[in-house]
Amino acid sequence: MLLLAAPAAFAFDFRSVGAAPAILYDTPSSKGARMYVAPQGMPLQVLSSYADWVKVRDANGDLAWTPAKGLSARRNLVVRTPGAKVFAGPDESSQVLMTADKGVILELVDPTALTWIRVRHRDGIDGYVRANDVWGL
Repeated sequence: MLLLAAPAAFAFDFRSVGAAPAILYDTPSSKGARMYVAPQGMPLQVLSSYADWVKVRDANGDLAWTPAKGLSARRNLVVRTPGAKVFAGPDESSQVLMTADKGVILELVDPTALTWIRVRHRDGIDGYVRANDVWGL
């Protein structure tokens, strides 16, 4: 029974930037240096929290702090492979529905998938992408 619960203990905590872009700082304070602005929907891995702030990692591996209230529980992914293909089914023989450039944000539809990830593009395209073509899982 303990083995079944073990993978959940190691699950990463991902959030997405909410309705407004989020400012990322070098310290957990708005008095810290502003590092950059994360766009709406961008996935961020939450590493720790301090008061109302969370320490996050982005797809490039950069670490920063941002107010927790600016993040959403909605799970998004970012394409990390140029020309990543979104297929109609979970295999390469399926019809290609779209090709996504590096940096395109996709909504995660099924967070339990391992190899083929079901995603949705903001234009309504719903399909499958290889797990190694996206970041945020």
